Amino acid sequence: MSLLNVPAGKDLPEDIYVVIEIPANADPIKYEVDKESGALFVDRFMSTAMFYPCNYGYINHTLSLDGDPVDVLVPTPYPLQPGSRDPLPSGWRSEDDRRIW
Repeated sequence: MSLLNVPAGKDLPEDIYVVIEIPANADPIKYEVDKESGALFVDRFMSTAMFYPCNYGYINHTLSLDGDPVDVLVPTPYPLQPGSRDPLPSGWRSEDDRRIW
């Protein structure tokens, strides 16, 4: 399936899907989803010592001020694989399963 076909969520705004481009603590490689094919490609190798402290991705079918989909940082206990989809990108659930923003 093309990553371009991933919906923004199942039950917005409660259930948002984030397409992961860069896993947490990954090597300094910037990945991008190609807007024509929907495949994940290496965009560039970053020459800085920077790394992403959280999984980095975007919400499909949204538009931010820079003209790209809305960027999202996804904190998880373990890195997520590029191209995977996370259904709970921002916020955490409390013990009684309510979302905490």
